[in-house]
Amino acid sequence: MATMQSGTHVVYQEKVRPSVGMWILVAVAAASTALMVLPVWKLGMIVLPVVSFVLFAWWLNSLTVTIIVTERQLFVGEAHIDRKFVTAATAYEGEAAQKARGVDLDARAFLKIRPWAKDSVRIDIDDADDPTPYWLVSTRHPRQLAEALSG
Repeated sequence: MATMQSGTHVVYQEKVRPSVGMWILVAVAAASTALMVLPVWKLGMIVLPVVSFVLFAWWLNSLTVTIIVTERQLFVGEAHIDRKFVTAATAYEGEAAQKARGVDLDARAFLKIRPWAKDSVRIDIDDADDPTPYWLVSTRHPRQLAEALSG
């Protein structure tokens, strides 16, 4: 197991990266920019799609979420919380995950959800100084994440 700088062991780690479908969408969007400049700038048919793809790819890659569970803390992207405030973790898959993101969602919840990772974990929080009732986090491995937080 890896360790973090604080010396605590990493119990679970995941990077929720964009799906292949999202990368195809970015490539198609970048390629379609050639059609915008075709009538007025022949060289732009090459330059604009390349520049667009680089910018789209940078943006899409920036939406990657890193989840790290250590013995003492939970890190989700740039957010973190001490695990002593985590009271429960529930894995949602399929239709249950869709409901958790939609009709069952509490407006006070902290969300770190991505459209390319349909499953999620609800992480209940009990902190008197924080009005956030729970975190809802996209993951490709909801059961493993929930187990890591419950263990």
